[in-house]
Amino acid sequence: MRVIFRLVATALTGVALSAHAAPGQDAVTLLQPDAVFDGETAVLHKGWSVLVRGNRIEAAGPSVAAPPEASVIALPGTTLMPGMIEGHSHLFLHPYNETPWDDQVLHESLALRTARATVHARVTLMAGFTTVRDLGTESAGYADVGLKQAIEQGIVPGPRMLVATRAIVATGAYGPRGFEPGVAVPLGAEEASGPDLVTVVRRQIGAGADLVKVYADYRWGPGEPSRPTFTEGELKAAVEAAHSAGREVVAHASTAEGMRRAVAAGVDTIEHGDEGTPEVFAAMKAKGIGFCPTLAAGDAIARYRGWNGSAPVPKGVQEGFDVLAKARKAGVAICMGGDVGVYAHGDNAREAELMVKGGMSPAEVAIAATSGNARMFGIGDRLGAVKPGMLADLVAVEGNPLADISVIRKVSLVMKDGVLWKGPVGR
Repeated sequence: MRVIFRLVATALTGVALSAHAAPGQDAVTLLQPDAVFDGETAVLHKGWSVLVRGNRIEAAGPSVAAPPEASVIALPGTTLMPGMIEGHSHLFLHPYNETPWDDQVLHESLALRTARATVHARVTLMAGFTTVRDLGTESAGYADVGLKQAIEQGIVPGPRMLVATRAIVATGAYGPRGFEPGVAVPLGAEEASGPDLVTVVRRQIGAGADLVKVYADYRWGPGEPSRPTFTEGELKAAVEAAHSAGREVVAHASTAEGMRRAVAAGVDTIEHGDEGTPEVFAAMKAKGIGFCPTLAAGDAIARYRGWNGSAPVPKGVQEGFDVLAKARKAGVAICMGGDVGVYAHGDNAREAELMVKGGMSPAEVAIAATSGNARMFGIGDRLGAVKPGMLADLVAVEGNPLADISVIRKVSLVMKDGVLWKGPVGR
């Protein structure tokens, strides 16, 4: 299977890849960058090398020798770091300035959207993001489960996927809109209310959802502001059902009251949080709930509406920076996830750069994009750090991401699960 992976990668990326062992054998690779960022500390380990055996990191440090059977890959001028983790993605969407959201949901066929998603998965992987938390297919049903399986089976290249499938909205609280009442139209998420909410949670989990996404608030009608949708009791029932099945719960919540209800219900992360208050963030900190501000989505939408990036900063963009500051002051764990799909896949670094612009240090953002997201998403036991025993998801970037986060755009090597998808040939 590793040989198949390597051949597919070569055909699709057009870059030279190091040799891998035949099925049933352990490939051994020694990676020699200028330095290593371990994903957990704001320290650049100069002179370190990393030894990979099979799909695991066997050793990392300053005196790692190459076994006789090892392929050695020299990476001068680079920092080796954990594969990055995208915290808020929609692989089945593409930028709204190309095709408005309504048209994607209503008019693009499932086959077309799935074909696009395979391309999005590949460019995401090649950008150094070896894992994504994909938070809803937006009317593409359970196609994310199929895409995840295709990646796992080596049919197409892409990142590891944590999928939310259809996502869940309160009855009547989502779009597309503008049709005769009573006419059934495709929706961007699955409707549920009352006791049926638990049934929908369980159905989505049974169909392959790794996590459950609920919309704690939304706009009830065109031109209206967002308002809470599910009651606190409904959200608690959904969270209990999901947690009983070992799934985390993600809440889209923009209003202070929607956030409050979601926090009281015990969700695991809050997405967006436009109107978050110090009180809400204090409650999130107390419960260990993470926050994903999705700054890049607000930035992209403002630019689609004509903003050129200069002063004055649009309200929606400034709100994102303001809530990030409030969350950080409260000590809330920050997720690196930009709502990519609103803007182009492969441009995932955009969120990291905006987090730095919003007051975080490059090192804080780099940690958030690796071990921070891994811990938040319940995968920190195997991903997000460079140390023995971890899965060999590794990325080399040209420069020092702890000093300049923009260097994560300069990816010269991508390894996922011990398979080299991008990078120079070993010797």
